[in-house]
Amino acid sequence: MRFHLSLHTSFIIFAKNEPKICHMRNYIFLSMFKKYVNSSLILIVVTILAIIVANSAWGDVYRSLWEKPVSFSIGEFNLFSHGNTSLSLMDFINDFLMALFFFSVGLEIKREILVGELSTLKKALLPIIGACGGMAIPVLIFFLTTPVDPTLLRGAAIPMATDIAFSLGVLSIFGKRVPIGLKVFLATLAVADDLGGILVIALCYSSSIHWESLFFAFLLVSLLAIANYRQVKSKMYYITVGIFVWYFLLNSGIHATIAGVIVAFFIPARPGVSALHFVKHIQNKINRFPVNEATTNAKGTTILSNDQITLLKNIEHASDRTISPLQDMEDTLQNPINYFVIPIFAFANAGIDLQGFGIESLLSGVGLSIFLGLFIGKFIGVFSFSWIAVRLGLVQLPENCNWKSFASVCMLTGIGFTVSMFIADLSYYNIGDGNCLLNDAKIGILCGSVMAGLVGWLLLNINLPKRYLKDE
Repeated sequence: MRFHLSLHTSFIIFAKNEPKICHMRNYIFLSMFKKYVNSSLILIVVTILAIIVANSAWGDVYRSLWEKPVSFSIGEFNLFSHGNTSLSLMDFINDFLMALFFFSVGLEIKREILVGELSTLKKALLPIIGACGGMAIPVLIFFLTTPVDPTLLRGAAIPMATDIAFSLGVLSIFGKRVPIGLKVFLATLAVADDLGGILVIALCYSSSIHWESLFFAFLLVSLLAIANYRQVKSKMYYITVGIFVWYFLLNSGIHATIAGVIVAFFIPARPGVSALHFVKHIQNKINRFPVNEATTNAKGTTILSNDQITLLKNIEHASDRTISPLQDMEDTLQNPINYFVIPIFAFANAGIDLQGFGIESLLSGVGLSIFLGLFIGKFIGVFSFSWIAVRLGLVQLPENCNWKSFASVCMLTGIGFTVSMFIADLSYYNIGDGNCLLNDAKIGILCGSVMAGLVGWLLLNINLPKRYLKDE
């Protein structure tokens, strides 16, 4: 049974108690840090393992594994197919599993827009301005340092992304030395970055449009919109319709991962029962609970009466309805996404072939452009845009931080892994010299991310307060 209250209702309960709001805010980000620290460590291990396996005696087996077909068929209908061709295992990971990842991201973005750091312009303006700079400058550097070739320029969006797991993982090393405002800034900027990456994928990485499939996808999305408007709370309904939205988008020419975000934005954010009603309901049921009806045998086994079971199930049902479908699904997906989907994606996509690798891979071509975009471009973009916004009086620096500590956090935004790898695959997989280009792009991503993380850690160690800060 679950008796925890939703984040949304918790804010309502503590609306008149400012200190408790601050405590709740700290608790949320501590929970976020714990989640991303664990997942970032797993990602590091999986990435190293993928590189080792790809360059070992099992390298050919590793690469051929991802070409195996995947199908889920009922009669002649195959859910995991594009046209009449089954998806390969790599396509299944990058198109279907990553759609689940973007569904989770979409839920997080919607929550932030409704009740989080994107809910008001005042809260969201600094990280959004920083995110815009962190996307624009790396793309500009990519164009300036890459030869004018349409195939090469397909990867211009690769250095745009900030990996929230790795960046928050590095920041969490310093614990309470980090002001809560800097944690909020980095987390919100990473979410805004994800939204920018989603828009880029939708606009720039879609193939020729198949209008019939797109029409069916539109009809299904309309059903989701109607259900949301009618306050349908059934999670199974949204999951079932969402799967077919994904299928038709996959076959429409629009990249299928966008289905995850679209469906997420129609998941209801309002709980079926208010927290106040839930508390009164529990109090009423507890007062009526027949404590003496349970029987316990000599071995200590307790058998509840039918009335007790009915009351407990009634409380459990009310508890489930107090949590909104959005938050329930976000919480449910947290572990599968962080400990299965992303590690599987990393293992499949981080297997860089190091044969013939030389420093020239980082001194020319897309590898150099991506390295500079992440390591230099992200920092310059985020810091300069934020600095200009502060100087113009549009926003203020986060509380309890100075320009040195702020610049140190800006360096961490150059850690781009999951979404960068994903965009690299969309850009160069099986296109011309795609394998070579994709390999160089991955090397640029890894080297740029490692350098940004190391330099960011060094700057934070120097510029953050040497003592722990008190909870705000």
